[in-house]
Amino acid sequence: MPEGPEIRRAADRLEAAVLNKPLTDVWFAFPELATFAPQLPGECITRLETRGKALLTHFSNGLVMYSHNQLYGVWKVLNSGDAPDSKRSLRVRLATADQAILLYSASDIEMFTEETYQTHPFLQRIGPDVLDMTLTPQQVKERLLAAKFRRRQFCGLLLDQAFLAGLGNYLRVEILWEAQLTGQQRAVDLNDEQLDRLAQACLAIPRLSWQTRGQGDDNVHHGAIFRFKVFHREGQPCERCGHLIVRTMLSSRPFFWCPGCQG
Repeated sequence: MPEGPEIRRAADRLEAAVLNKPLTDVWFAFPELATFAPQLPGECITRLETRGKALLTHFSNGLVMYSHNQLYGVWKVLNSGDAPDSKRSLRVRLATADQAILLYSASDIEMFTEETYQTHPFLQRIGPDVLDMTLTPQQVKERLLAAKFRRRQFCGLLLDQAFLAGLGNYLRVEILWEAQLTGQQRAVDLNDEQLDRLAQACLAIPRLSWQTRGQGDDNVHHGAIFRFKVFHREGQPCERCGHLIVRTMLSSRPFFWCPGCQG
């Protein structure tokens, strides 16, 4: 399953193709969306916003399209004149003079306005997005200590989009390794230094993944790049302490950790 960084990188690719270019052709598969199609040619996509695993397409006339890929949805970028080579069901096509973006297989798609899109039940349910650059470690720390989160084990909490949107299993594993904590620990049991370390990791790890995952050292001229320290590395030595990494199951998902330096 893609997590927040993968959704944001997909949005970045879509923006690079069509942002601020007049739309020349718009098509929707669902009848309830098709009524909006005549309103969009000549308008531009001004912003692609990610909230967890949801994508919000903002148009220059004030419309906002909510879409969630769920398990099978995928966006593709094509040259406008090219015919798509896919057996998937096309749901949305937004074309400019030179490039088009196409959404396949997704079923959770709705149209709102700038004034109403925040009322979508998914957006009301999720917490702040880890890739929202206005979100600070201090705010994450405050959420960790909030009454509804402070007594929950991290193995479940870091998968709960109501806590922080955009986290998933590989990020949960890597955040807890970075913070030197176990999945069974809770915020209420931590000291101030541990809370600070966890709050910082909750933002630093997904942001590094978004900015650099898939890049080799030769492609990054400064700073760190994201790479798995424990995820899917069971039986290999921990680079921090040398103990062998262990795989187990927590909250019904594979969990990887180092018994030597976590907890």
